[in-house]
Amino acid sequence: MVNDATGPLSDSNGQGSVVAARMAIDDFRKQNPNIKVELLYADHQNKPDIGVAVVRKWFDVDGVDVIADVGNSAVGLALQTVIRDKNKIAIYTSVATTELTGKQCVKTGFAWLHDSYTLVAGPLRSLVAEGLDTWFFVAADYAFGKNMVAESQRVLARVGGKSLGAVYHPMDTADYSSFLLQAQGSGAKVVAFSSVGSQLVNSMKQWREFGMDAGAQRPVAQLLFLTDVHSMGLDVAGGLTSVVGWYWGLNDETRAFGHRFFELHRKMPTAPQAAVYSGLSHYLKAVAATGSDDTDTVARWMRENSVDDFFARGAKIREDGKLIHDFYLFQVKKKSDVKEPWDYYDIVRRIPSDEAFSPLSESECPLVKASH
Repeated sequence: MVNDATGPLSDSNGQGSVVAARMAIDDFRKQNPNIKVELLYADHQNKPDIGVAVVRKWFDVDGVDVIADVGNSAVGLALQTVIRDKNKIAIYTSVATTELTGKQCVKTGFAWLHDSYTLVAGPLRSLVAEGLDTWFFVAADYAFGKNMVAESQRVLARVGGKSLGAVYHPMDTADYSSFLLQAQGSGAKVVAFSSVGSQLVNSMKQWREFGMDAGAQRPVAQLLFLTDVHSMGLDVAGGLTSVVGWYWGLNDETRAFGHRFFELHRKMPTAPQAAVYSGLSHYLKAVAATGSDDTDTVARWMRENSVDDFFARGAKIREDGKLIHDFYLFQVKKKSDVKEPWDYYDIVRRIPSDEAFSPLSESECPLVKASH
């Protein structure tokens, strides 16, 4: 497990992802007590060079077979090169850049949760159809933010909307005033935030402090984690629109996992944390089914067999490494509508998997091109 332990992704991933991994390992051990599973953990600090150094040592010295989570797009792209060179397996949860399963795809690299396209396409189509057709972007100045804006502008042009510009902020800034004022000055009907975790939380708090929540512009969080809503509070987050690949309150099965996770972590699981459980469980099932930890053998089984759990039902890994599953367009509830703690989302509609993901015909993944 390698992810952000103390930075903007520490709530959505961080120690909660480690808890989810341990749950997956404990459940596997009950069925397969003879197979030894060892879990290592490191903080990449959102720095590609640190992530690469840690993972290279794991592979070269410690005999690690699989890495999971990662979260940060820049780190994910750097690690994808290591995965290719060392022929090891990676299960990425919330690495959003489409490059990961596009030009940089690897036969042993799997994107379990989302990418920039799945996050932007559903809300863009729905909101442009409502007449919210001019957009301005406030984005994080690294691979994730730039990719989100590029994908958004591509989809906007396709559905008849228009981008009025974008502004990029450093990852470690605490003052978003100049960026918000540029968004306000654009006159766009929608201000889309392409930032994550604490960056998004602080942006939205300052949006409200400046009285922009009382204006005509509609804020959209292009990547909104459950923990972000909790940190903002419903006075700030209420009414925000976003899309998610999994939510603990979807059904009885997801609720059961959510409450079990809560007992261990004192927070409900985010989508990335649930994806860690699902991805590692699928990997461990492959090891047990094949009687091997050989990379090619295990990766082949993972691709050939469906994922069928509380995270995704009957989902398959596509040729480009994406796990193809449904998404959900949601709106954050008003405080008065919340029935229990962490029950923050009103699901507006289910986005079926064939609509949620970019078509394979548009893929830039060399594995796809080689197989057609």
